[in-house]
Amino acid sequence: MTLLTSMQDLNDILSQYRTITLREMDQVALMDRIDTKFVFNLRQLPEVLLALMPEYHVLQVRKTIENRYSNLYFDTEDMLFYRLHHNRHMNRYKVRYRSYLDSGQSYFEIKFKNNHARTIKERIKRLEIEESISGDADTFMRARPALSELTLLPRLWINYKRITLVNLSNRERLTIDTQLSYTNGSGTASYPALVIAELKMQKSSSSPFLDLMKQMHIRRLSVSKYILGIVSLYDQVKTNNFRSKIRRINKISHEDN
Repeated sequence: MTLLTSMQDLNDILSQYRTITLREMDQVALMDRIDTKFVFNLRQLPEVLLALMPEYHVLQVRKTIENRYSNLYFDTEDMLFYRLHHNRHMNRYKVRYRSYLDSGQSYFEIKFKNNHARTIKERIKRLEIEESISGDADTFMRARPALSELTLLPRLWINYKRITLVNLSNRERLTIDTQLSYTNGSGTASYPALVIAELKMQKSSSSPFLDLMKQMHIRRLSVSKYILGIVSLYDQVKTNNFRSKIRRINKISHEDN
């Protein structure tokens, strides 16, 4: 199955899903949650979506199901956020602007991963993505002692398409990211055959998606899109603790059709 065939099959399958609106999805916003990630090849996505159809609704925004995301991530001059992640520190942050291109909404967001493996996301609305942190965004960030003295620089643009599935019974959301591309102003990288799926739940419990991953022998892989982009575009960063994950991602991304 070629990449083009996979995308055609994908569109046919998604058209058969029950849809849900942004307003309806608010009941499973899950800003404080447990995240579980999986990575697999795009050719497997039609099979995944077919199997999940009875249990999930799909988010539709302005008649669009594959929604476009644009993100600008910030870090310090010496890549503090990246280094903390690489050195396996918990209680770590990510700081970014995010624009939902199909709904026209933009936010300044702070994600915090605590030492209980929970992800807490806070955000404020912005008119658009800015290449500096100023005004309300700066005040919002510096209200946190761990961030109050930092000077942050724009480090990485990340663009992708996202399919969002919602299980109202289990109160869970599943985001499926494809067509991942990066730029840092001087270089670009892309992963057209890679799928990053992330299950977001209030607490650990059973899930149709987790059951399916087990049936398909797809193992969990905790991978950050930000970290993958930094490793792909910044030669000078330390990568020792990520090498096995990067090898696995490259293998998945280049699987034979």
